[in-house]
Amino acid sequence: MNGFDPSKPFNRLPKLPPTVDLETRAILKKCVPVHAALAALRERGRQIPDQTVLINAIPLMEAKDSSAIENIVTTNDALFRDASLKEDSGADPATKEAARYRAALHHGFVALDKRPISTKSAVDICRELKGVDLDVRRVPGTTLKNHPRQEVIYTPPQGEDLLRDLLANWETFLNAETDIDPVVRMAAAHYQFEAIHPFVDGNGRTGRVLNILFLIQEGLLDQPTLYLSRYILKHRADYYRLLLEVTTKDAWEPWILFMLDGVESTARWTTEKVGAVHDLIEATAQYVRDAAPKIYSRELIDAIFTQAYCRIGNVVELKVAKREAASKYLQQLVRIGILREEKVGREKLFLNFRYLQLLGNDDNHYEALPVSNSNISPRRSSDAIEDH
Repeated sequence: MNGFDPSKPFNRLPKLPPTVDLETRAILKKCVPVHAALAALRERGRQIPDQTVLINAIPLMEAKDSSAIENIVTTNDALFRDASLKEDSGADPATKEAARYRAALHHGFVALDKRPISTKSAVDICRELKGVDLDVRRVPGTTLKNHPRQEVIYTPPQGEDLLRDLLANWETFLNAETDIDPVVRMAAAHYQFEAIHPFVDGNGRTGRVLNILFLIQEGLLDQPTLYLSRYILKHRADYYRLLLEVTTKDAWEPWILFMLDGVESTARWTTEKVGAVHDLIEATAQYVRDAAPKIYSRELIDAIFTQAYCRIGNVVELKVAKREAASKYLQQLVRIGILREEKVGREKLFLNFRYLQLLGNDDNHYEALPVSNSNISPRRSSDAIEDH
């Protein structure tokens, strides 16, 4: 874009929709497999009997990788352990910040029942993410720098009135430009939100939460189960380069195709992950039914998959059993090799270690289940997926 100076506030940021065609032939062609992949993810997710499993698991994985894009690094183990504890777990700041991402995603998901995505939605999500009562930027001084040279590559618009005007246009584009395919609208609006950069901090993570919420709003997802940050993290250099090239070169098509490819590949990967979770749940249920029939119930199986780390209190809260019986059930699951017991502070936790392995592995493998007395054939999740 002629005249662009990265050191000066980009107050000339054009409003949406841009003057170029957002739905080129290449983009429309790409939309077909994107919608098919999202539809497959929705259908696969509906096969999990207890949707709490997905609502707890996939957003935590999304939270970890979305935070990692901003160099906030935690682990699946730390994040799932922290999520299972009612008291302060003493988790490190990165884990707590990633956990706030999941809370923000949940907050935004619940809010969709009351209103469509708006400037208020973005403010509320960023407040949840950062844990402070922030608002749209009022003071100058925000710049974006590259690493490690720390050169200014972009200075977003300045002035609260201008920012709110641009956000109002962004909101209208998302909700009113219904003649543009929703996945294309999502990609264009994500660029615009990042270019406006309305907050002092938390813009990237807020924008990625909004992406998922918009797909839910448009009926393309049922739950916040698209693990899109995994794709962006793997292609982080391209993500930032293409964002900047929309600003400097008006290069909308490469940016939108990048985002559509991300949605498609992520939806397909997540569909396989959800299928693997489904198969592990069913294999575990079959094994417990055979190896420990006196304690078996479907509710108990669902309870140990609601979180990777299960507390005795979780089993009680889900009305599977009273506390003494719940403790005995979980101890029995330890003895037959389904769970592992850990002590964290005053809490006793029971780790569904195969589930944690599955969530943390790209290839969907987990440690094989023990062979029970009835010669159940344990199988790995990747084999199970091929059966469907």
